[in-house]
Amino acid sequence: MSHSHAGHHHGKHDNTGFRLALAGVLTLGFVCFEVVAGLYANSLALLTDAAHNLTDVLALGLSWYAHRLSSRPANANKTFGYHRVGILVALLNSTTLVIIAFGIFHEAWGRFSAPPVVDSDVLISVGSAALFVNLFTAWLVSHGSKNDLNLHSTFLHLLGDVFSTLGAIAAGVVIWLTGKYWLDPAASSLIALLILWNAWNILGETLTILLESTPADIDMSKMVEDFLQVEGVLGVHDLHVWSLSRSLRMLSAHVQVLDIPISQASLIQTQIKDVINKEYGIEHCTLQMECEGCDNGRLYCEKV
Repeated sequence: MSHSHAGHHHGKHDNTGFRLALAGVLTLGFVCFEVVAGLYANSLALLTDAAHNLTDVLALGLSWYAHRLSSRPANANKTFGYHRVGILVALLNSTTLVIIAFGIFHEAWGRFSAPPVVDSDVLISVGSAALFVNLFTAWLVSHGSKNDLNLHSTFLHLLGDVFSTLGAIAAGVVIWLTGKYWLDPAASSLIALLILWNAWNILGETLTILLESTPADIDMSKMVEDFLQVEGVLGVHDLHVWSLSRSLRMLSAHVQVLDIPISQASLIQTQIKDVINKEYGIEHCTLQMECEGCDNGRLYCEKV
C-alpha cells in the first residue's frame, strides 16, 4: 500500500489571525454606533444592518479561533489535524445567517402594513459611514478566502453587509426624495434575500464536505479512465474521493495489476499519483496494489 502527500502544505497566511481580529474590533465598534443611530432614526434598514454586523463579529471571532486551531499539527488523536474545524464554523456562520434573514422578514412584514416615519438624513449618513467600514473589513478577510471555506463564509458575511448598506443608503435617498417610508422595510427584505442566498450556498458546500461527498468538479468516470490509461493498471475498485476542507482533498483506491515485483508496482503507483495530482489537484493519495483475482467487482464501497 502506498500513501502519498508529497508537497502537501497546510500553511496559512501569516497575518490572517491579525486581519480577522482587526476586522472584528472595527465591526463591533461600528455596531454600537449603528444601533444608536438606527433607534434614533427609527430605521429598520439601519437596525437590520447592525444585526447583520453583529453576526459578523461572531463570525469573525469564530473564524479567528478556527484559524488558530486548524494551524495546529496533526497528532495521535487527530491524525488528519484540525481542518474540519473551519468547516464546522462555516456551517454555524451560514446557519446564523438563515435565522437572521427570517427575523428580518418577520419585522419587515409588520412595517409594511404601518410604515413608521424614518429619518432619511441619518439613514443616508450612517449608511455611508457603514459602507466604508464594511468594504475595509471585507477587504481584510478576502485574502486567502478562495481556498478556505471558513474564511470564505466570513467574507460572504462581510460582503453581504456591503450590499445591505448600499440598500439602506438607496432607501434613504428615495425616502428623502419621495417620503415613501415603506421603502425602508422593502430594502430590508431585499437585504434578507441576499443574506439567505449566500447562506444557502455555504450550507450546501459545508454539508457536502461533512458528508464526505465527491467534490462537484470531479468526474469519477473520467478518473477511472485516467487510472486505466496508466500502463500496467488492469482495474480499479473501492475508489473514494472526498474533502477535509475546501482546498484539501483525499483519494483512496485498490488498483489491480499483474503479479509483478513490488518495485515494478511502486513505479505504477508513482505514475498514478502524478496523473491524479496533475488532473485533479489531489496530493493526498493512498493506493493499495493488488494482483489479478483480488477484484471484488465493486467500484465504490457497498454495504454487504
